[in-house]
Amino acid sequence: MRAPCSSPLPSSVPRQRRPRPPSARSPQRSQAPAPASRSPVLGPGAVDLAVEADAIAPVRIAVANALEGLPVDACVQHWNGRRKRLLIADMDSTIIGCECIDELADFAGVKDRVSQITERAMRGELDFEQALRERVAMLKDLSVDVLQRCYDERVRLNPGARTLVRTMTANGAGAFLVSGGFTFFTSRVAQAAGFQANRANTLIEAGGLLTGEVGSPILGREAKLAALREETAAAGFTPADALAVGDGANDLAMINAAGLGVAYRAKPIVAAEADAKVDYADLTALLYFQGYTAADFVTD
Repeated sequence: MRAPCSSPLPSSVPRQRRPRPPSARSPQRSQAPAPASRSPVLGPGAVDLAVEADAIAPVRIAVANALEGLPVDACVQHWNGRRKRLLIADMDSTIIGCECIDELADFAGVKDRVSQITERAMRGELDFEQALRERVAMLKDLSVDVLQRCYDERVRLNPGARTLVRTMTANGAGAFLVSGGFTFFTSRVAQAAGFQANRANTLIEAGGLLTGEVGSPILGREAKLAALREETAAAGFTPADALAVGDGANDLAMINAAGLGVAYRAKPIVAAEADAKVDYADLTALLYFQGYTAADFVTD
């Protein structure tokens, strides 16, 4: 088995390996070139290391041990199928740098209380649906005008987010944003980053004020998994062809089900179960993990 170990931060450059036979897979499934067909350097501070092994798990353990304490992100995976056909991403603290509900709570004067609940929910210590309803209730009577102000003043794409989405979609992949947050924000973030569709929860309003309620059903852990399965089935392939990325406990089901599940600046419970984690690089690391080079990146 040939397994690439892609590192989006400085590492040594391996020697070239012998060419591998051309892939017999369908041309619809885009594959990264074999190591010998190009330089192992993917971009500034990013390399491919080709390893021959009988199984992935021992290589992942060896790489993790070798890199312990170093500011390097690595992804060990099978060579074939590494370039994914679907990106499904969490929004808060993944594609954007904040938790929107915490920022709304700041405008309502209850950020300390809400953010504590958010942190515990993302660590998997609280039931997500119950925690969401409790936090939204604290936003009761907040003017809906604050939503746009919050978006304008607080919401920013994380570094590499737009490049990640645009590069994958330019190469034929689908890109979907799923969030336990709110459609007001996902619709705008999806447009800003280039996602093709988005799913999230709906804040209920009346008379220009938030009612403190959220629409049902709640989009949480299982709904994110359902979104992954539905979107891949609709496109005619399987979750193995997808890349899922997130940071909180409600992202775990989709991360575990995807062909490549990535924990981005994630809570410990997520980092422990993901195929790979990104703690140091920006979101373009997910492109390097798939074998894209910096020259392949689609940027503004």
